[in-house]
Amino acid sequence: MKFLDQANIFLQAGKGGNGCCSFRREKFIEFGGPNGGDGGDGGSIYFVADRNLNTLIDYRYVKSFRAKNGFDGKSNNKNGAYGKDLFLKVPLGTQIYSSDKKILIADILKNNEKIRIVQGGKGGLGNTRFKSSTNRAPRKITKGTIGEKLEIILELKVIADIGIIGLPNSGKSSFLNCITRAKPKIADYPFTTINPNLGILKVFNKEYIIADIPGIIKGAHKGVGLGIKFLKHIERCSSLIHLVDITDKDICKHYDIIRTELKKYSNDVFKKKEIVILNKIDLLDEATIKKKLNEFKKIYKHKFYYMSVLKRTNLTNIIKALC
Repeated sequence: MKFLDQANIFLQAGKGGNGCCSFRREKFIEFGGPNGGDGGDGGSIYFVADRNLNTLIDYRYVKSFRAKNGFDGKSNNKNGAYGKDLFLKVPLGTQIYSSDKKILIADILKNNEKIRIVQGGKGGLGNTRFKSSTNRAPRKITKGTIGEKLEIILELKVIADIGIIGLPNSGKSSFLNCITRAKPKIADYPFTTINPNLGILKVFNKEYIIADIPGIIKGAHKGVGLGIKFLKHIERCSSLIHLVDITDKDICKHYDIIRTELKKYSNDVFKKKEIVILNKIDLLDEATIKKKLNEFKKIYKHKFYYMSVLKRTNLTNIIKALC
């Protein structure tokens, strides 16, 4: 399934049915009178959160959604049927914006949460409604009102407990594959991962959703590379795993590149709890590893870990740190 995290769509709620103008005319009944029923309300459009979805791909090709109109009233005081409501499913973490993206209409975070975005029109009144002591045979009715219509932007921000960040080929997808059952594409060229991948880590009867966030390189906050498109998916993560390829010539510089991009994008994201892991120690000898670890420790005082995803070195300690 392809990943899609933004879609522009048009919504049109149903029109209310018209009221009916009718009079009772039956044999052997001396007095007649108005008996026109009311029109039914038009259908509304709701968005419903579905935890089983993780993309907005359903809205890639279908851009217009319309609820059913209400039915007109009938004689014998029969009211018209209501128009059927339309329920559109979206993933958890979907935000609904106005077409100019200046107004956040809704932020859908809970499974099965239901939010009405456009309301159906009200049904019109039949002539029975206008009967009075001074007007025994009214011919007045009202027409149903038009349903609301709205152009909106759907934007998905992945909901995950932990986000994995780092430069391309730092081992993010391999790490996700190592600690969860996710099966992301893995290869030795930049931008192997072009969409966020999700996995579930189960530890001590608890589940943690972990997301592999691709595309963060120097200038990402301006749209360079895969750019700002995926930086937004970090916003909902409670903590971050920052993977650094220890085989790079200047690991401190590469670490700073990601940290700088996070700060330029959002100070809130920059301040999130971060677990730093120097990966791929299996590719270096012990002396080189020790030298690089000391170099990193000299500049950055906070605690960090080192590991080999391939050989699963130190994996147990790192999982404990995540929990």
